Amino acid sequence: MVEIRVDRDVCDGLGQCALVAPEVFALDDDERLVVAPEVPDGLAGKVAAAVRACPVRALVVEGA
Repeated sequence: MVEIRVDRDVCDGLGQCALVAPEVFALDDDERLVVAPEVPDGLAGKVAAAVRACPVRALVVEGA
């Protein structure tokens, strides 16, 4: 199982992850990151790309 951790102190809500993997990442109305509770099967590659796209390195994937 893939687990995504967000460092809320670092995340600026830029949304690059949501552009790469909108099935997993989104921004709420206050531009805070929302992460799906479970990563759908077959999206590990997109999630990894989304983590790499984060300009402030606020995301970590475990179990990929």
